[in-house]
Amino acid sequence: MPGKTEVAFICTHNACRSQAAEAFARASGAEGLSFSSAGSHPASEVDSDARRVLRERYGLDLSGCAPKGISEIPHPDYAVSMGCGVACPFAGRPFDEDWGLADPTGLGDEEYVKVFDEIRRRVAMLIGKLSSSES
Repeated sequence: MPGKTEVAFICTHNACRSQAAEAFARASGAEGLSFSSAGSHPASEVDSDARRVLRERYGLDLSGCAPKGISEIPHPDYAVSMGCGVACPFAGRPFDEDWGLADPTGLGDEEYVKVFDEIRRRVAMLIGKLSSSES
C-alpha cells in the first residue's frame, strides 16, 4: 500500500497563512493526504489574531501549534507557496503552486477573514485535485 501524499504549505514565518492552510486541510479529513506547514524564517509563535479568528470564525484550534522551519517537516510530494513577495523560501523542490496571498498580519479581522476564506477555498480545490489524481 503506497504512503500518503505529503502536502506542504510554505511561507516565510509559518505564523499565519501557512498555519491556516494546514489547519483547513487537516480539518477536511482527506484520506491519502498528509499535511504540514513551515517557514524559511519561522516566527517565535503563531500570530495571535490569526489564532483567534480561526477559532472564532472557523472553529479551528491552533493552541498546540508552533511555527516550524522547512527542515522540520517531511519532504513534500506537493508544495504550495502562500505568496512571499520578493522571494519564496526553497522547500527542497520547486513549488507546484504559488497562491500569491497577501499577509493579513496586523491589518484587522476583515483582512484575516478575506485571506482565510480564500485559503479555505483553495485548500478544498487542492484536495479535490489531489484526491482525484490518487484514484
